[in-house]
Amino acid sequence: MIEVSGLTKTYGNKRGITDITFSIDEGEIVGFLGPNGAGKSTTMNVITGYLSATAGAARVAGIDILENPLEAKKHIGYLPQDPPLYLDMTVNEYLDFIYDIKGVKGGMKERKEHIDKVCEMVGISQVRERVINNLSGGYKQRCGLAQALVGDPDVLILDEPTVGLDPKQIIEIRNVIKDLGKNRTIILSTHILQEVSAVCERVLVINNGRLVADDTPTHLSAMLTGDHKLEYRIAGPKDKIIACIRSVDGVKSVTPTVEAEPGAYEYLVESAEHIDARKLIFQSLARAGYPVLLLKNQDLSLEDVFIRLTADKKSPAKGAK
Repeated sequence: MIEVSGLTKTYGNKRGITDITFSIDEGEIVGFLGPNGAGKSTTMNVITGYLSATAGAARVAGIDILENPLEAKKHIGYLPQDPPLYLDMTVNEYLDFIYDIKGVKGGMKERKEHIDKVCEMVGISQVRERVINNLSGGYKQRCGLAQALVGDPDVLILDEPTVGLDPKQIIEIRNVIKDLGKNRTIILSTHILQEVSAVCERVLVINNGRLVADDTPTHLSAMLTGDHKLEYRIAGPKDKIIACIRSVDGVKSVTPTVEAEPGAYEYLVESAEHIDARKLIFQSLARAGYPVLLLKNQDLSLEDVFIRLTADKKSPAKGAK
C-alpha cells in the first residue's frame, strides 16, 4: 500500500533524510520512531505530498506522489501534529467544509451518511453542534482524526496524535486508532513508546536521517538482547545456586529477583557478550542437583530498543529486515 524507495531530501547543504526505503502492506499499523530532528516529519511530508523529494520515490496505492499527486492524495488521510482545525466553526460546519475541499463526490444524502459514519467512528456524534474551540483537547484531536477520514482514505498518516492529552484521552484515542486499523493502513509517529507497544505490529526507527531498524518490537528486542542476558527459575538454596552459577567461566553477574514459587527463585544472569554460557550453567546446576524450571531471554522494552538504536549516530544498528 505504501512504497518508499531511496527517498532523500536535502535543504541546501543540509541533508534531512538519506536513502530511506521501506514498504507497508495493506492493513498494517506501523510505528514510526526517532529522536527530534531525525527526519520523521520530513519523511511523512514527502509521502503525503507536502514536500517534494530530492531523490527517490514514494508511492501510495501504486501511485507516485510526485507524478500524480492529486490521485495519490485521494488515498491518504493525514493528521499533522497540530490538527488543521477552524476553531470558530461547529464540528458539523468544519466537516462539511472538509468534505467540499477534498472534492468528495455525492449528493446531500451521501454527504450526510458519510459524515455521520465518520463522526460515529471517532466518537464525536454527541458534540457535532458545538463550536470546536469549546471542546476538550481529546475531542479536538478526534475532530482532527475525523477530517483525516473524510473521503474514506485507504491510508492514515498520524503525526503525534496524542500529544498534549491526559492519560484518559490518550487511551480513548489509542482505542480509536486500533479500530481504524482494522481495515486501513496506518503510520503512527509518536514519542510515547507505550503507544507503539499497544497499537503497532511493526516499528520503523529513523536516526540522523537514515532508517536504522524495520521489524517487530519483539524481534528487535531479541536481536539486541542476544543470549548474554537470561532469566532462570531454579529450585534450591539461593546462596548455593548463586555460587554455582558464578563459578561458570564467562558469567559476569547473577542477581536473584523474586521467589516465584516455594523453594524456587528467579535469577537474572548476565554473561560476557558473544559468549553463550547456557550449556555450562545447566551442567553446573545439574551436577549440584539444582533443577532449572524456566529459562528465557530477558526482553528489552521498546524504550531500551529505541535508546540502543539511536545512541550511536555514527554507527546505526540495522534492523532484522
